[in-house]
Amino acid sequence: MLTAVVFDIGETLIDDSREWRAWADWVGVPAHTISALVGAVTAMGHDNAKVFEYIRPGFDLVHERQLREDAGLGERLEETDLYPDVRSGLARLRDRGIWVGVAGNQTARAAALLRELDLPVDAIATSGEWGVAKPAPEFFDRVLAMVPGTAEQTLYVGDHRDNDILAATAAGLRTALIRRGPWGYLGAGDDQVRANAAWIIDSLNELVDLV
Repeated sequence: MLTAVVFDIGETLIDDSREWRAWADWVGVPAHTISALVGAVTAMGHDNAKVFEYIRPGFDLVHERQLREDAGLGERLEETDLYPDVRSGLARLRDRGIWVGVAGNQTARAAALLRELDLPVDAIATSGEWGVAKPAPEFFDRVLAMVPGTAEQTLYVGDHRDNDILAATAAGLRTALIRRGPWGYLGAGDDQVRANAAWIIDSLNELVDLV
C-alpha cells in the first residue's frame, strides 16, 4: 500500500519552457537553438548542463546563474509555470490520505520559490538545499528520511530515466515516469523504464486514479 508520493520538479510539476527561453536570451542564442540543443543532449544521454558547453566551452553554470541573479534576471517560478494538472492532482492525492512531497535537482532558490506558490504538499526539498543531487543514492536517502513510510510504501514520480526511474528503483522506491519534456517522451519507450517503472503516465490526475 502506498503511503507517500514524492515528485520531481522540472518537467514533472514545472514546465521549463520559460526558463530555457531566459537562458537563451542570457547566452545570446535564439530560443529554438537552445531547444534543439536540449533535445540533442537528451538523446545523447547527457545532463542538461551540457547544452551550455556547446554554446560556450568552459561555461560555469553556477557563476552564470549568480550573474543572472545579480542582474535581476534570476530564477522565477510563477503559477503559469505549473502544468495545468498540478494543483488538482496534488490536492486529490492528499484528499485520499497520501503524504505528498516534492524533491528534485533544483537550487535552494527554487525551493523557496516553490514554497511561495503554496502547493498542496507536505514537504518541499531540493538538491541545492541538501547538498546532494540525483542520481546519487544519498539523495534518495534524504527522500526516505523525509517521508512517513518505508521505501516500498513510497512512489517517486519523475520524467528522467536515469535520475528518477532507475536511481529511485535502486534505492528501493516504487517509481512512475511521466511523459513530459524531452526526457519523459524518450523514456516512455525505453526498455529499462518499462522494466522498472510501476506506471507510465500522462498526467497527475491519471496517477490519482491508479493509486
